[in-house]
Amino acid sequence: MSLYKRLHDVQAAPATGSKRRDPVLDELRQKIHHQLIDELGPILYDKRLSEDDLRRRVNDQLHAALAQERAPLSAADKAQLIQDVSDDILGYGPIDRLLKEDEVSEVMVNGPESVYVERAGRLEKTTVTFVDETHLRRIIDKIVSEVGRRIDEANPLCDARLPDGSRVNAVIHPLAIGGPFLTIRKFTKEKLQVDDLIRFGTLNAHSARFLQACIVGRLNCIVSGGTGTGKTTTLNVLSSFIPADERIITVEDAKELQLHQDHVLALEARPPNIEGKGEVTIRDLVKNTLRMRPDRIVVGECRSGEALDMLQAMNTGHDGSLTTVHSNSPRDTLARLETLVLMSGFDLPVRAIREQMASALDLIVHLTRLRDGTRRITHITEVQGMEGDVITLQDIFLFDYGMGVDEHGRFRGHLKATGVRPKFAEKLADLGIRLGQEVFQPEGFGRKAVGR
Repeated sequence: MSLYKRLHDVQAAPATGSKRRDPVLDELRQKIHHQLIDELGPILYDKRLSEDDLRRRVNDQLHAALAQERAPLSAADKAQLIQDVSDDILGYGPIDRLLKEDEVSEVMVNGPESVYVERAGRLEKTTVTFVDETHLRRIIDKIVSEVGRRIDEANPLCDARLPDGSRVNAVIHPLAIGGPFLTIRKFTKEKLQVDDLIRFGTLNAHSARFLQACIVGRLNCIVSGGTGTGKTTTLNVLSSFIPADERIITVEDAKELQLHQDHVLALEARPPNIEGKGEVTIRDLVKNTLRMRPDRIVVGECRSGEALDMLQAMNTGHDGSLTTVHSNSPRDTLARLETLVLMSGFDLPVRAIREQMASALDLIVHLTRLRDGTRRITHITEVQGMEGDVITLQDIFLFDYGMGVDEHGRFRGHLKATGVRPKFAEKLADLGIRLGQEVFQPEGFGRKAVGR
């Protein structure tokens, strides 16, 4: 059957309730896509061409290729075809427009026919689909190859990033049943400042002033929280308080941090090559930073034995270091760090590990993703020291859940001072950083939990 006849049959077919891809348009899209790749070739990867020039050339070739096709296309079909092919060649296929939407914070591809997004903390299923698994796999390959990574049956898992720093995770066959799976956590185009977090309700003015004093005063700080709570964003904002005249070295698995200062050196871990050689771990990089004369060491996330090297650095004169850890509470942060140190391969006594942590750490900033979808700092906690075999913690600021929720289900509570002045306030005062009593002035905590 000719392409013309099949297109006519599809256009004449009655519309169904669910939106489905047109197989004939998909075939035409794929044909034109390959034709443009053959014609444009190296131009697509010419760094001397601006994005506007490249897009103009692609569109010119697209219209020329469509003009040669005899298949009758409606104006809507033609516009959709041009958009699809342009997105495939210049962007990331069907999900390209989702990545450009400011209100979308995460894109989740659960296979070629199932794409979800997160808007305002809520999951929504979209009408976006891929042609087939091959189409989705081609987009995944494009993303990971841009940052020098690879994904294949020998290495079916991959962490990567987009050029804007957005975090990417991909899983393919044989691990992904019904996949491939692709998850992209977007970063905002504009670098968030502390005023933005105050406006979002993540923290308030007094706690922001307190955190700024802690960073300027070179206290060692850990940002903790569950997955998707905003740890990296908060770490970015906290790092903006580091004075511009200091040398900062960042260590990450895939580069995500966007520091504002000029004197920043970014190190990124490297996976093994196809022969299983050449791997450079975060732990290797943390050790190497100590030879690079850092004023500050910022580790994107401690998830293994590098926690021991980070604690060692904090205890050997590299004050003011920052990192993040996955945990459910400040107390759990210490337990998780203890476990990560044990993963370093050294059979250290638990008490020795706890003494290292108590000596190295000054502050834990804990984030929680609340039921209403918002991300809030719920604890700002001082690490005070050891009492027996237990590390003592003291909450300086706490989120007040007792204020309940409003008619839209959003929490009314905010971060409040507990009235306790931290022990390290004297250390800050010795450095000329004085915090007035109003910063620690306690507020009444709500007694009645509404809708909890």
